[in-house]
Amino acid sequence: MSGGLIKSVEFQDDSLILLDQTRLPEETVFLRLSTSQEVWHAIRSLKVRGAPAIGISAAYGLFLGVRQAEEGDVDAFFDLLDEQVTFLSSARPTAINLFWALERLKRRAEQERRQGADVAGIKQALLEEARLIQQEDEQVCRQIGEHALTLFSDGMGILTHCNPGSLATARYGTATAPFYLAKERGWNLKVYAGETRPVLQGSRLTAWELQQAGIDVTLICDNMAAAVMANGWVQAVIVGTDRVAANGDVANKIGTYGLAVLAKAHQIPFYVAAPLSSIDLNTPAGAEIPIEERPAEEVTHGFGKRTAPEGVRVYNPAFDVTPHSLITAIVTEKGIIRPDPKEGYSKSLRRLFENESRF
Repeated sequence: MSGGLIKSVEFQDDSLILLDQTRLPEETVFLRLSTSQEVWHAIRSLKVRGAPAIGISAAYGLFLGVRQAEEGDVDAFFDLLDEQVTFLSSARPTAINLFWALERLKRRAEQERRQGADVAGIKQALLEEARLIQQEDEQVCRQIGEHALTLFSDGMGILTHCNPGSLATARYGTATAPFYLAKERGWNLKVYAGETRPVLQGSRLTAWELQQAGIDVTLICDNMAAAVMANGWVQAVIVGTDRVAANGDVANKIGTYGLAVLAKAHQIPFYVAAPLSSIDLNTPAGAEIPIEERPAEEVTHGFGKRTAPEGVRVYNPAFDVTPHSLITAIVTEKGIIRPDPKEGYSKSLRRLFENESRF
């Protein structure tokens, strides 16, 4: 922890060090992972979660998956690389950062091969690229925070959902970044954190990390959001995202769509904090975003014991899709974009990627 910010992902001595988010808030436990299989399991089991942190972890996981490859045969190395990309891609389906990071490392490897690098050199380049992704994410989150802060003022009440925080990124978080920057400037934003059933990322993670940082945070149950809005305690809602479709539809933790509807009903602006790595121009609309479904036990045994009748049918999507028509603005590292009356977000999202390719 540095300055109230928790570092949940770090690479040290050929191992990936992850804060086990399933143990919070009761225990602060760090895992040392040395294989891609361990990284896959950590992503799948939510030991690491949050789209940017998943992407960072997957990048390091890919390096770990090819680290022991024989260094004589470049073609055999790329066969293994492809296998590892496919394997790690299967960990979770919704967060686009997972696929973005793996594809970025694969492109870096292909660039190195074109330039005549041997297997040892390609391995080193993969590790360098993974580190670069992490470094860039910290800068991106701070930039998002700077832009988002222009939407708020000292003393405002802000509602957020799930954990779009420091734990979910390299640092600062996405939707929580303005909270940290506001504190640096001596502001007092009054943050309301929804608990985020069924896995309780809002209560276990967001409330914990903001409290650790000395930020004014109040925890509420998900079904209290309307009452808090009606009381006049909330002047804005800001959430993160796991994927933004080309038309501006947003996939985020289940319950986000409901908050957007409530915000519209109460005439409260609804903002989405989205790094460019979470924007998927290849998916035209939210209906085409794959939505992960989680085990029934997360609902039937949500608090450590059975809380539902045995044998009951359960529907447990991890995410929902918020239509772009409910989103007041999308905050990226390049600035704030608002919908065009005719085009919505489509053109403005595409313009963000002009001259953006790394290779």
